[in-house]
Amino acid sequence: MKLFVPFLLLGAGYVFAADLAVVEEIVAKCNGDIITRGDLERSRRELIEGLREAQISGPNLETELASREKNLLRDRIDQLLLVQKAKDLNISVDSDLTKWMAQIQSESKIPDPEKFQQLIKEQSGMSYEDFKQERKNVLLTQRTIRQEVTDHMSVKHEELEKYYNEHKSEFVRQEQIFLREILISTEGKDAAGVAAAEKKAKDLVARARKGERFAEMARDNSDAVTHNDMGQLPPFKKGELSKNLEDLVWNQPKGYITDPIKSGNGFLILRVEDHQKAGQAELSEVENEVTEKILAPRMDAAVREYLTKLRREAFLEIKADYIDAGAAPGQDTAWVDPAQLKPETVSKKEVASKPKRKKLLWAVPIPGTQTSNTSSSSQ
Repeated sequence: MKLFVPFLLLGAGYVFAADLAVVEEIVAKCNGDIITRGDLERSRRELIEGLREAQISGPNLETELASREKNLLRDRIDQLLLVQKAKDLNISVDSDLTKWMAQIQSESKIPDPEKFQQLIKEQSGMSYEDFKQERKNVLLTQRTIRQEVTDHMSVKHEELEKYYNEHKSEFVRQEQIFLREILISTEGKDAAGVAAAEKKAKDLVARARKGERFAEMARDNSDAVTHNDMGQLPPFKKGELSKNLEDLVWNQPKGYITDPIKSGNGFLILRVEDHQKAGQAELSEVENEVTEKILAPRMDAAVREYLTKLRREAFLEIKADYIDAGAAPGQDTAWVDPAQLKPETVSKKEVASKPKRKKLLWAVPIPGTQTSNTSSSSQ
């Protein structure tokens, strides 16, 4: 968090305004950034809200909170290190951030930018810019982990076969269909607007049938909330789709694209991505899933190892009352108060009383070497 206060002064781990009133306590310094007590308090509030949204309450809430809040400082340091590394790697997530914010605004149905920003402030408790920065940091950490850790992890084919053969029951499938969608909305439109929406839907169908990538078309044109996921819908078992839609797609081959389907809120286009038959899936069909299952238990350890490496390379100071649960073993992160760093002084009399010697450059020992019986100075 950047604190913009007039005439800020930094000392003893606090941020002061010009009148020396304490604005915020700094609890850790990580390279060029700081973590404040306010940052940790906000993380704690977000943790509590998340637990409550997961329907955890009463004693269970207290137990979960006690278990997880010890990692709040660790998680903040992790994020700072990953965001800093993302900058070193020139990773950019600006386009992803723009799309995500546009989706949030679209779902809020508030086209006015100022009103939308006010909504964000009311619901998040943060300014609009801080809210955007928080989301950007999340995207940067995810991208950095993928680039620096996940992409370097692999599984040998022998491991895939072994896991598959030992867990075949996990890959017995029920029949289900996988679909993508594009929705061209007609909400709030007059007759001319509805006609224009229908024409756009028909044009999209024609383009898709000519080979244009349906997923990218969904991302760029769909008014459904799934557009951020390239139009991907969850899999449907027999009977889970409305009958009219099921009749249209259930027996169609992979790659089939419907004509525009008129619905209450617009024109819907569906594409059959896959039709999974009932029974034992072959390894070739579930290879990605098997890979994820093998790598999942290794991911936490690999990410933690990477973060430990970043900690060892970082300038990190933490106040004595706070603990980094992800600290690198043996690393000194003790808080150094600048006010306690006092220069040593020597009187003029003491200097004058010492014999003066001239150092000979050639006789100064090189670090890491030894000299014996060699005079390194002369009177």
